Amino acid sequence: MRDRLRIVLAMTMILVLCAAAATPVRARAGAATTQARIAKIMRRLRDVQRFSAVALAPNGRKVAWTVTERRGHVTTQILQLAAPNGADVRTVHIADEDRACQYSSLQWSPDSRTLAFLSNCNEPAKRANQLQIYEVRAHGRTAWRISHLDGFVHELAWTPNGRAVSFLYVQGDLHPIAAVSPTKPQIGVIGRDGVEHQRLAMLPADGGTVRQITPPSVFVYEYDWAPSGARVAYVGAPPPGRDNWWTAKLYTQRVGFAPRVTLDPAAVRGSLHGLQIALPRWSPSGQKIAFIGGLMSDQGATGGDIYLVEAKGGAPLDVTPGIDISPSWLQWTGKSSLLVSSFAGGSTRLSTFTLRGQSAAIQKTLFTVPANVGDGTFASAVSVSASNQLLAFIDSTFDSPPQIDLVRLHTNARHVPIAVIGAPHAITHANAGIRPLWGRAVSVHWHNQGFAVQGWLLFPPHYNPHRRYPMIVYVHGGPSWATRPSWPWDGYGPVPLAAMGYFVFMPNPRGSFGEGERFEQAVRRDMGYGDLRDILAGIDTVEAHYPIDNQRLGLTGWSYGGFMSMFAPTQTQRFKAAVVGAGLSDWKSYYGENSIDEWMIPFFGASVYRDPRVYAKSSAINFIEHDKTPSLIVVGQYDGECPAPQSFEYWHALRAMGVPTKLVVYAGEGHAFYKPADRRNVLLRALRWFAKYLGTQPAT
Repeated sequence: MRDRLRIVLAMTMILVLCAAAATPVRARAGAATTQARIAKIMRRLRDVQRFSAVALAPNGRKVAWTVTERRGHVTTQILQLAAPNGADVRTVHIADEDRACQYSSLQWSPDSRTLAFLSNCNEPAKRANQLQIYEVRAHGRTAWRISHLDGFVHELAWTPNGRAVSFLYVQGDLHPIAAVSPTKPQIGVIGRDGVEHQRLAMLPADGGTVRQITPPSVFVYEYDWAPSGARVAYVGAPPPGRDNWWTAKLYTQRVGFAPRVTLDPAAVRGSLHGLQIALPRWSPSGQKIAFIGGLMSDQGATGGDIYLVEAKGGAPLDVTPGIDISPSWLQWTGKSSLLVSSFAGGSTRLSTFTLRGQSAAIQKTLFTVPANVGDGTFASAVSVSASNQLLAFIDSTFDSPPQIDLVRLHTNARHVPIAVIGAPHAITHANAGIRPLWGRAVSVHWHNQGFAVQGWLLFPPHYNPHRRYPMIVYVHGGPSWATRPSWPWDGYGPVPLAAMGYFVFMPNPRGSFGEGERFEQAVRRDMGYGDLRDILAGIDTVEAHYPIDNQRLGLTGWSYGGFMSMFAPTQTQRFKAAVVGAGLSDWKSYYGENSIDEWMIPFFGASVYRDPRVYAKSSAINFIEHDKTPSLIVVGQYDGECPAPQSFEYWHALRAMGVPTKLVVYAGEGHAFYKPADRRNVLLRALRWFAKYLGTQPAT
């Protein structure tokens, strides 16, 4: 008996020792596999050539674009001209260029003979952010500089007569002023010194003296020239510009005279009251101005209804009430018609809207594509020829890298587009042969509390329907935005997560663009509640149709998605790990910390000082004792939109509650990370965090 016991004990010890020896080997092998997969993903993201701008000449005979290319281990950007079918490609050079250049704001002259653009070529290294205006002939190869600017410059355009170029200009200051850009160090007397003045400026087409034509008392965000060229319309507000876009007004101004307020959303009654306005566009007659109005998150994140207002002023007219899409970009194509690009669910839709009388617009869909579309100017924008028969745009999806697409349109006798001739087709092939490392994508639809909701589900590679997979939920920023299919950038985002073996679910809950203004505004005074219910209902829908392991759900997002990644774990225990990007944990303290507090009034209905309870009910910090989710938190040092103290508060609270957590603050970064090394580092840390708490392999 004792001998048998000794034998059993000996065998048990041998098994224990063998297991102990094997575990590190398996762990090392698993870690090595994970590292190899991460390295492969990062290489694939870096290998893709990126198109950032495209412009079709008015006569439709030339197209220009910017694209990246690899030169050894360095990625640089080039500017190219080509025929509209993609043939006869020529790279534009700048005389005496001595280093890699940046190119942006491609703008053809009205006569199609000259392309103007912005570039930092030949600027000294210490002024690498200084852009100058260059021009190149349509059939040329060498560009020349026409400006000697000192300050931040963007949104280049030609005046209608082609004799001058105009642009937005912050003289004497190179620091970008967008809400997502890094703030300056907050030192000295705060709120009094260093206020930037962004004004509309003009420069003769052949160079000369810069003339600033709008007053310093108005910070100009977006503008459009009247057909005559004698007047300009712009969206503006008193400085500081980073904060006041949410209270901006529509101005009109005759060149050489003082501006007048054409529309103040805060002073009108009806659906536009207190909301945002964007993209003013003069009608061909110069008598009306069309614009997009609605509940918006940041300048550039445009979506809402289409409004008309008389150029002389008056009450705005919503010509698209009740539509179930979110117009994001528009352009007049005739005296009573508009070409409109919209968020439609999680896709992009191009339509024509015909204005009938004073109360309605009839929509005709030209095409809908499950893709992210743009031309490098505004979200969802396309570049259109003067005849409205050709248009070009940058197109990318989850399974196809960026390319330039061309579309031919059939127009009626008034040159209004009425149909697409064939399907959009690529005229560039820089990324031909590049395949995704992740699986296919499907559009998911569900209903919740009277709303139709949509999201995207990205599959892991080599999907096996007989195994159960972990899933990560990625919540987009905003909340006024929407996830559309798009090839990932070289950094953190939902798509690389799928390449690691996860299902990735990207919902567009209430508050998102794509389902109309009622859906978008349903998040007002309800942050984190109705939208979370939509997300959880979407997870239930996905789990009912696909083999998802409900015990291995992750959560992540940036900005508003970062807020949801902090708040949701205080309301539900479904998520087993989270990666929080630029989040906010306490709306009450956030109100006094951020540099864009004006955005909160439309969403919460009042300031925190007048209605603190509505802010408190959506603050994760007030429910932190319910949070059990291990969380990696990342934020930029100079984030003015979601300041770093919000991440410190959340990290400190999780530590106090004994929840595994890690906080990483990135030096010099703002709300959006600009340094490629930092973007890749966030991705690497996130992949490791999810691998630790969710695993990367499907369960049997």
